Amino acid sequence: MTRIRLGMVGGGADAFIGGVHRIASRLDGHFDLVAGALSSTPEKAKKSGEALGLDPDRSYGSYDEMAEAEAGRSDGIEAVSIVTPNHVHFAAAKPFLERGIHVICDKPLTATFDDAAAMEAAVKDSDALFVLTHNYTGYPMIRQARAMVEDGALGTLRVVQAEYPQDWMTDAVETEGVKQAEWRTDPERSGAGGAIGDIGTHAYNLAAFVTGQLPDRLAADLHSFGAGRALDDNAHIMLRYDSGARGMLWCSQVAPGRENGLRLRLYGDKGALEWAQEDPNYLWFTRHGEPSQRITRNGAGATEPATSVSRIPPGHPEGYLEAFATLYTEAAGAIRAVQQGQSRDAVMGALPGLSDGLDGMAFIRACVASSKDDAAWVTI
Repeated sequence: MTRIRLGMVGGGADAFIGGVHRIASRLDGHFDLVAGALSSTPEKAKKSGEALGLDPDRSYGSYDEMAEAEAGRSDGIEAVSIVTPNHVHFAAAKPFLERGIHVICDKPLTATFDDAAAMEAAVKDSDALFVLTHNYTGYPMIRQARAMVEDGALGTLRVVQAEYPQDWMTDAVETEGVKQAEWRTDPERSGAGGAIGDIGTHAYNLAAFVTGQLPDRLAADLHSFGAGRALDDNAHIMLRYDSGARGMLWCSQVAPGRENGLRLRLYGDKGALEWAQEDPNYLWFTRHGEPSQRITRNGAGATEPATSVSRIPPGHPEGYLEAFATLYTEAAGAIRAVQQGQSRDAVMGALPGLSDGLDGMAFIRACVASSKDDAAWVTI
């Protein structure tokens, strides 16, 4: 099978997420990274390209230059990964979408609502696919949980609890030269949401992916415990669904001892599910009135939605990079299907895309509006 020629915007030296995307794209053998505009300055971009072994002629100083040059090559890139800070997502994606080059973009969709609307228009005007890497949806046990909810294992959904605590910003690391903290605490680069944009959107998306429901109203208490921080680093959010279900979402980047504590709990009138990202190979299922059952990634109780995205035998841990790789593998399948004439809508499957990004932006906007009005209930 011919590998898909991939480019990358961002992800150069000292960029954590760029390395994750490169590993994920290679893991199942569907992509070759052949071009890049890897940094915001031409000099850093060239050095980063050299470090990755890119052809110097295909290591570009800007994404505009890259899009134009690669579109003109017979062996030009077929897809591009956008792994920049949030404020660059739209500007970087646009020239590739205009040229029919498929886009795989890190979340959230954009930094501003104007850019989100412009991204929506650019995607609709393009023939290219747009994939948003809400990578936690790629975990096998999340696929298992989604299938169980669809099959009615929980009955009528009553309570949704999602949380995502971290501790890495407990101290003012943005003042200590930590690049990842510097841009995340800057409204110009991160957008209107701090923790809610960075990790709250992950929890929000995961709950929606598994339940198949989005809340229609929320009440949010956003706060910044870090002295002088312009954006929230902790948020408590109540959710109401038009189905009658109720939800709670907590995200924090100032919770000592919590490294990456994404967790989802769902309760219905017939049963409950619980999953934790730091122990991702297990899903706990409780039928009402019965002992809890532990379902393993590809062991007893697991079904095709989980086993089809598992790579290694039972008892061997499979985690973050593999979940990310699942999205890249599914994106490769979608790209090849489009190249063979299928419609964009028909090939996305479980892949997160534009609509998920717009939902995340609506969530951020509603949280900010609610918190400014003393945690008043607002429509999402």
